[in-house]
Amino acid sequence: MPAGRLLELSVLPVFYKLSGRRVLIAGNSRAAVWKVELLAATGAQVDVYAVKPDARILALAAQAGNVRVFERHWSTNDFAQAVLAVAEAEDEREALALQKAAASAGAHLNIIDKPQWSTFLFGSIVERSPLVIGISTDGGAPVLGQSIRARIETLLPDGLRRWASAARAWRPKVAALGLDIHARRKIWEKFTRLALAEPERAPADHDLASLVQGAGAEPAATAQTGMVMLVGAGPGDPELLTLRAVRALQSADAVLFDDLVSQQVLDFARRESDKISVGKRGFKPSCTQEDICELMIALAREGKYVVRLKGGDPMVFGRANEEIAALEAAGIPVSVVPGVTAASAAAASLGLSLTERNLARRLQFVTAHARGGSIPNDLNWKALADPLATTIVYMGVRTLPEFCARLVREGLPPDMPAVMVERASHPDERSLAGTLATLPGIVAKAGVKGPALTIIGPAALDRSALKHIS
Repeated sequence: MPAGRLLELSVLPVFYKLSGRRVLIAGNSRAAVWKVELLAATGAQVDVYAVKPDARILALAAQAGNVRVFERHWSTNDFAQAVLAVAEAEDEREALALQKAAASAGAHLNIIDKPQWSTFLFGSIVERSPLVIGISTDGGAPVLGQSIRARIETLLPDGLRRWASAARAWRPKVAALGLDIHARRKIWEKFTRLALAEPERAPADHDLASLVQGAGAEPAATAQTGMVMLVGAGPGDPELLTLRAVRALQSADAVLFDDLVSQQVLDFARRESDKISVGKRGFKPSCTQEDICELMIALAREGKYVVRLKGGDPMVFGRANEEIAALEAAGIPVSVVPGVTAASAAAASLGLSLTERNLARRLQFVTAHARGGSIPNDLNWKALADPLATTIVYMGVRTLPEFCARLVREGLPPDMPAVMVERASHPDERSLAGTLATLPGIVAKAGVKGPALTIIGPAALDRSALKHIS
């Protein structure tokens, strides 16, 4: 095939403007009802022919001024001036009659559930009007088309319809600026990044002013400040990413990711984005927090949309406060997308409730790793030794023996249940159960390297919930 040529298309995807134009529907099935509703939504004049119209069709006709119902069979003359026709056919004979009637009127025909007799097909629709996406399998696999539509639906928040409407309203204003095609394209590229980054809010006039500011000037004078989004990558399983996190990744110009972020999660990022590892690895050469902050600020000042991708939830032991403070001090807009933290993933994998009405009324997260690698010296050991609390210990593999021994000295019984979960939600996740007295030895023998967390407390006593532990 010559370079630049498309592969063979089974159908041509097109979008009809039907407002004020006549379409005909002959039928009374559930599919016909849906077609009446769909075509009426386009502003077309919809004429329905059915001997005994469905109550839903009659209700649509009563509500919509552009739907008329004729309680009889269709005739060839009914096709006059119709641009589209949708009909049911019981057999090939009726299908041929419909084809002849539609052809005589110059109307395109869809015979419901009979793609082989149709001249146009309906696909699955993602509706964020005026943003509309159509999906076709040429009638071969409609359920597949519907499944793909459902996936796209999850990636496109409903708020995008407001941005698409704003683009339609602003296009004449941008055209009136008299800019060349390259400057106009730059404006709409910036518009797209903004819409995908902040789809939940309504666009405002100041957004248009910001988009066109400096348009057409020299590149050095048109640099606009970008933004940074701190995004929770979850514990590792890409299926645990939030929809908002996926949307952020797919609109990012640059992604700064932690060492614990899996490649499967990174695969969600926009292909053209710069992906930069900024992992802080314990006891190994790595980026400093100052390096990361400086890089985020530099990239944002280049006008880029930057995603700072953090394992788990950025607000749980992720030093997000330092990054937010640095960005705000530099005048860089910053927002946060929470993620599934490793504790939730570990508990879900074990089928273990972290709170139990009669056993654990309080849940507390703590890190057992200070900057020097030792246990922090300012922990509230009285709270940690509460026998009616569930304690989640992050970053505590090296310090586990000392941590457990201290809890026992503070009053927790040596037989208090404790479970360590390594690489929660990853395919090679591993869980080790014991007590405060026995777990350090079990972990040492197993050679746990991490990342891992430990669940301590009476809620872990439910051994039936731990039946999957290796």
